[in-house]
Amino acid sequence: KHLSFVETGRSRPSPELLLTLARHLDVPLRERNALLLAAGYAPRYHETAIDDPASQHVRASLERLLQTHDPYPGVVLNRRWDIVLANDAALKMVAAVPPDLMAPVPNVFRFSLHPAGVAAFTLNFDEWATYLLRQLRRLVVSTGDSNVAALEAEVLAYPNVVELLARTDPPGDDEPQLLVPCRLSVGGAELSLFTTLTTFGTPRDITLDELAVELFFPADAATEAILRGIH
Repeated sequence: KHLSFVETGRSRPSPELLLTLARHLDVPLRERNALLLAAGYAPRYHETAIDDPASQHVRASLERLLQTHDPYPGVVLNRRWDIVLANDAALKMVAAVPPDLMAPVPNVFRFSLHPAGVAAFTLNFDEWATYLLRQLRRLVVSTGDSNVAALEAEVLAYPNVVELLARTDPPGDDEPQLLVPCRLSVGGAELSLFTTLTTFGTPRDITLDELAVELFFPADAATEAILRGIH
């Protein structure tokens, strides 16, 4: 009955009720703060930069994870998929991307889909771009972030993406294939990689709640040999 009154505006929800509902609905921490503000309450969750002294142990753990993963590429992403941290292997993988595409911050969707970026040496561009566009569409829907929507509008205007969508179905909410490799031509060699995305299990900070670690793994023995420098 009380929930019905809250829904119809007859009762004002307590912050505890709002947070309980948000927790059960798996609402991100940033949106939980917005929910509290809309109800007239103070935000509960802080947003601490990854380079803030308070985050030094988390940052050190992430850097150690990326270093341990080398010589396989690995990056830490924020919710827009801007690269926050990267290991040497990841930097080498995008070394051929023009600097202007990596500024002011390197964004995976931008430098991967732009015709002058990684798209220029992606051997299975249609397959990989479709996967990325689906991921971006989900971010637009799940975050409601105008900056993410603007990023989607930007990449959808790239000529190679326009051509892709003209010959295939537009990206939707369908599940991608079980395993979509990224096949790149780097230094005359072909690399075939698959990725995993890992998030923090119990974040209480907005920055940590929105971070994800993307680790690339070789999809075949030839790629593993190249990445490990075995000839």
